[in-house]
Amino acid sequence: MAKVSELSMNQANALHLQQEVREREGELEQCYVRMEKGEPPSEEIYRGWEKMMRDETRRTTDKQTAIMAEEAMEQYTIAGGITTTAEPRPNAYIPDDESELPIPRPYGSHQPFKPHEPGSSMRHIRKPIPKPIEI
Repeated sequence: MAKVSELSMNQANALHLQQEVREREGELEQCYVRMEKGEPPSEEIYRGWEKMMRDETRRTTDKQTAIMAEEAMEQYTIAGGITTTAEPRPNAYIPDDESELPIPRPYGSHQPFKPHEPGSSMRHIRKPIPKPIEI
């Protein structure tokens, strides 16, 4: 009796698998028909393709931003391998003289002044009203 029930279970499974094969073959034929018309094979495949392309563009933009961030960090690395967040200031200038070569010349002790941005407490200070000069 157990053999008969096992056989009937295998027959039901075989029928189910045959039906699934027929469905898949029908889907495949539909895909071929749509491809001949110039359409994507199926909506599911089209969504998968869009997702793959979106992921690829995201990866490339992530790589580019990582490279740009690394280059920005190289800018803030000073001579001992120490990293700083201060904006680098110029320590040399290129002379404008026609008679000399355009080789950077160090400023020395007279570097240009670069003021800091005003702090958040500056909003409490009124701007001065200049008095007109009468001649």
